[in-house]
Amino acid sequence: MFMLEQRIQQQFFEAADLISQSADALSRPIAQAANALLTCITSGGKVLVAGGGAAAALAPYAAALWAGRFERDRPALTAIALGTNPTLASLVSDIGEPTQALAKEVQALGAPGDVLVVVAAGRATSSLISALQAALAKEMTVVALTGPDTGVIELMGETDVHIAVPHERAARVFESHALVLHCLADAVDLQLMGEQDSA
Repeated sequence: MFMLEQRIQQQFFEAADLISQSADALSRPIAQAANALLTCITSGGKVLVAGGGAAAALAPYAAALWAGRFERDRPALTAIALGTNPTLASLVSDIGEPTQALAKEVQALGAPGDVLVVVAAGRATSSLISALQAALAKEMTVVALTGPDTGVIELMGETDVHIAVPHERAARVFESHALVLHCLADAVDLQLMGEQDSA
């Protein structure tokens, strides 16, 4: 039992160390991403969110943070999680293009000035890369949340934002991505509504 408790504690220590050590390096790209999101939202654009692998679970959560709420009420923002339509995935798979499902959604829903947020804790899937390429072809801004080496940075343009969590373990990167998404939601709320009253 003692060994198990030590291992559990080590998970907490490793996560805390990563978050503490990443604060300086990630605060600037997170602020840049927040500004890109705010520009999109205040211009009447929409945010599309796509995740690859295990990080696909973060896409609907991130969209809910903007379309619903984070920590306080505000008007709903237009945010859509991609990859949640099983019928589309089935149809695209039937014609022999299973890796194009996310890209098809970007092509159908995206417009110049919109933002695509991509999340990949490990190496980016071919489906996620196709979505990113479709967004760039549509003149959308891309915000990529990744680990240290996911194969997306070379595809991104000058106005895109790369938030790379500096850790090799996908679990630690995934946990950090959840924090980054909370930071983005908080930053957008702050810029739209100002400081929250402490009372």
